[in-house]
Amino acid sequence: MKALVAWCCAAAVCVSPLAQAYDRITGSEFASRSEVIAQHGMAATSQPLASQVALDILKKGGNAVDAAIAANAVLGLVEPTGNGIGGDLFAIIWDAKSQQLYGLNASGRSPQSLSLEHLKSQGDKIPAYGPLPVSVPGTVDGWFEMHNKFGKLPMAELLQPAIDYSRGGFPVSELIAYYLERSVAARAKYPGFKDVFMPNGRMPKKGEIFRNPALANTLEAIAKGGRDAFYKGDIAKEIDRYMKANGGFLSYQDMVDHRSDWVKPVSSNYRGYDVWELPPNGQGIAALHILNLMEGFDVKAMGFGSVDYVHAFVEAKKIAFADRARFYADPDFSDIPVERIISKAYADKQRPEIDMKKAAKRDHAGPVEGDTIYMTTADKDGNMVSLIQSNFRGMGSGMTPAKLGFVLQNRGELFNFTEGHPNVYAPGKRPFHTIIPAFVTKDGKPWLSFGVMGGATQPQMHAQIVINMVDFGMNLQEAGDAPRILHTGSSQPTGEIMLDGGYVSLESGFPMTLRRELAKRGHVIRDSLGAYGGYQAILRDLESGIYYGASETRKDGQAAGY
Repeated sequence: MKALVAWCCAAAVCVSPLAQAYDRITGSEFASRSEVIAQHGMAATSQPLASQVALDILKKGGNAVDAAIAANAVLGLVEPTGNGIGGDLFAIIWDAKSQQLYGLNASGRSPQSLSLEHLKSQGDKIPAYGPLPVSVPGTVDGWFEMHNKFGKLPMAELLQPAIDYSRGGFPVSELIAYYLERSVAARAKYPGFKDVFMPNGRMPKKGEIFRNPALANTLEAIAKGGRDAFYKGDIAKEIDRYMKANGGFLSYQDMVDHRSDWVKPVSSNYRGYDVWELPPNGQGIAALHILNLMEGFDVKAMGFGSVDYVHAFVEAKKIAFADRARFYADPDFSDIPVERIISKAYADKQRPEIDMKKAAKRDHAGPVEGDTIYMTTADKDGNMVSLIQSNFRGMGSGMTPAKLGFVLQNRGELFNFTEGHPNVYAPGKRPFHTIIPAFVTKDGKPWLSFGVMGGATQPQMHAQIVINMVDFGMNLQEAGDAPRILHTGSSQPTGEIMLDGGYVSLESGFPMTLRRELAKRGHVIRDSLGAYGGYQAILRDLESGIYYGASETRKDGQAAGY
């Protein structure tokens, strides 16, 4: 033993033979890598090709909005398992010139010709796939709204990288190849899906070159004809033709009538940091609700990974998701008490409902399966974009107009059938939405642009990222690398009610003793794989203005700067 200790202490770093040996010489034991640090610009996306395109746009003189549009267009090609121009988009934008935040809701509405009565005649819930859950795709209009308000470079220049990759091809990355294969069983039977995504009779495997010339043609039409080429031109007409030919309801007129809305982000202060989310029809305010409830606990003293912290967090989530199930919907159809839900007084009133010794079994909403991309960009002038975009369930409805090269989303699945509920289905209505971008300011200055994709995982992880940084002192990469807590089984805006307390899933990195102690308090523990979301983030140093970037180790992503 003496010889072993002597040898150890002679090395560059002396580690006790009784201590766990970590591979990294700096940072927390769970840190996968260092933060990316750069002066002039930063991009963090879930696929490296998209991150590099964003940097290329920034270096050409484009701003953060330009870079976000270009990267999102590429992601729709290289990661069709999470997003594309058949889906919806939300964004929070920090504008350096006006020194304020702007929120964009670019989500689509249900078809005017589809009634609640017809849906009920087809079953007791809206199906996940096929024509019935298809709503208007809002992404392209969202791009043009952002570009018209803040963009610098021509839209044709921003879409060209995606056009080039669509026509010339790209090598499929590992995790995306996995999800492509998983998408086949539920969607291959729908017209056009195999033609676009399985031209050789199967999905491309990791490292194989995939091309989508039909998508290249569609993007070229948008580059030349603007947003009207998508919503009023041949693209809209082809969507109308395809849907009518395949039992669908989404029409040309639904496309013509579509509009995005600029909305005011809402916030709550957590220990001196203003955390910003978008109001419903998304679920962002649930993150603020969770943080307000957690602020009443001495989280730092509890300690990361302690049974008290994890228990309190799960119970706070249950409370926030109960209100999510009851109130979140399209604000054009319902009066949603947003200010009350995100108020400190409301959290103070609800916090005593948390029994620190016992898990609650009943609430008076659980994660909805979904796949999405989250990305963020920042430029030399201080503009920052927090953007999230999705088809909902991975590759959406499966409905794929082959001539256009993209799949239509199935977001309409998230309506409720209960008449009188705020989220009940109605024609021309936006469904409850899971995808949410986030932003944090400090003393009125931009500090953090971040998001974590993944269905109803998102508000839980938004809150955990903030807590990891503010309470536990983690850096930007550590905050995303840290093992995550996920509660599943809350009541839903689609009508399901929690009666059994749901279950808790803990990532690797939490000890078995934590699982035992949680079980003693009445929690059901269930292992889960791949359900913990995908994180990207950019932090701006409040003094130097230098950017820090972080990307998700659970995805194929990359943070890159210059």
